[in-house]
Amino acid sequence: MPPTPTTIAELLDRYDGLLLDAYGVLVDERGLLPGAAALFAELDRRAAPYAIVTNDASRSQATWAARFARHGIIVPAERIVTSGSLLPGYFRDRGLAGARTCVLGTEDSVAYVRAGGGVPIALARGMELDALAVCDDSGTPFVDGIALAFSAVVRAVHAGRTPALVLPNPDLIYPRGDAEYGFTAGAMALIIEAALARRFPGRLRFDHLGKPAPHLFAEARRRLGGVRVVMVGDQLETDIAGTHAAGIDAALLAGVSRWDPASGIAPRYLLATIEP
Repeated sequence: MPPTPTTIAELLDRYDGLLLDAYGVLVDERGLLPGAAALFAELDRRAAPYAIVTNDASRSQATWAARFARHGIIVPAERIVTSGSLLPGYFRDRGLAGARTCVLGTEDSVAYVRAGGGVPIALARGMELDALAVCDDSGTPFVDGIALAFSAVVRAVHAGRTPALVLPNPDLIYPRGDAEYGFTAGAMALIIEAALARRFPGRLRFDHLGKPAPHLFAEARRRLGGVRVVMVGDQLETDIAGTHAAGIDAALLAGVSRWDPASGIAPRYLLATIEP
């Protein structure tokens, strides 16, 4: 069944709450996107439950809340669910307390790893690691970071260790604004994984935490008390595919992705704008 064109107002009438992607829906590199301020005002007017569900692993919830506050929008930190916020649980569940961890990302990315008991190490030639967390393109030299991380993983395998490889943000690209895009963490991990497959076929793959895995959606719904929600996102391969895995409805806002029947990934709804 093809997706149905709709509006934010109709979604708010039909569902108990909203899950909102951040990049490409609410913000880009320049700041708030058109309609975002009006959408938050409408959510406040209706007292509608909502959560921001983002694959970003470069900012803490507090950093995100402060970013919105600079634009005059108050978003409680507990309403922001980032892929980075899943890292502490990942490290605890995998028994990685004390693991020497190379973190490709920002200081907030490093803090997420520390919160799980990982021990971040400096990115350097000859480093020895037990885990690699590819969190973001910011804060790390893109090409040199990939090369140093790959080399360290190869050394670990040759020494008889199998390091944990974790990718909180599987996004390949993100919108910068004015039809400009950037490569991000998923692209970095894809290069490393492809190179590792040449050296160690079938042995090493990254564990994905963010969309399209269902973990972020499950956490957001838990925080909202299990109400019936619909997701608003701009990427078919992460936002929309992730809702399929989580068993919730989704609306695609035209941006990074535009719906194509050949894609095999169909949202339930199509949005032209987030303006209520």
